[in-house]
Amino acid sequence: MNLLSFLNHELDPFPSPELALTDPNGLLAIGGDLHPRRLLNAYYEGIFPWFNTHDPILWWSPDPRAVFVPGSINISRSLRKYLKKQDWTFSIDRAFADVMAGCAMPRKDQPGTWITGEIRLAYQELHHLGHAHSFEVWDNGRLIGGLYGLAVGQVFCGESMFHRKTNASKAAFIALHQYALKQGFRLIDAQVMNPHLESLGAKSLKRKDFLALLKQFRDGSLARDCWQTDEVKLEL
Repeated sequence: MNLLSFLNHELDPFPSPELALTDPNGLLAIGGDLHPRRLLNAYYEGIFPWFNTHDPILWWSPDPRAVFVPGSINISRSLRKYLKKQDWTFSIDRAFADVMAGCAMPRKDQPGTWITGEIRLAYQELHHLGHAHSFEVWDNGRLIGGLYGLAVGQVFCGESMFHRKTNASKAAFIALHQYALKQGFRLIDAQVMNPHLESLGAKSLKRKDFLALLKQFRDGSLARDCWQTDEVKLEL
């Protein structure tokens, strides 16, 4: 029988992800903090935080897990045609805080947001430390879409994306995939499957299989200057 764990401070270790509850799916622990060390430890073990405003910090490791292999994204003919008509430009790490702000805006079917001020500050600190990164989409100098996540060795852990123009978030996702493939990433973690991710080519893995791949790739190295670029070009 799996039991929920309670964390007190950053030195408390996470329990094994295999001990996560089945209902709600993947809930593993409550409490702790969002100190950079704890967050990095969480992603290293296949765990991520997800909680609403006024809730305690909740830690998750769902089963199954949604993942992409870099280069396996599905780009429909209509999407490819649409994007070829746009005069958009793309960048990496040019506007991390703005991307998080865009992702934090409430969606039409969601009255609130899980990307609280606490979360934004924590991930901006990870960005300053060189662990969290953003992909941006621009239209005549205006930010119209983007995504952010963490790099853990050769695994990119996607967190959230947003758009202000049709298909801008998909364009950011394509930019991530193409960049990840070029730089030697082996896996993109998309956390929880949904129809949008599935349409782009995400696959569901059993948690144990995901964790096995994570352990295989999380200590892998990339080029030292991997994140020193600014502008990127979308290849369609």
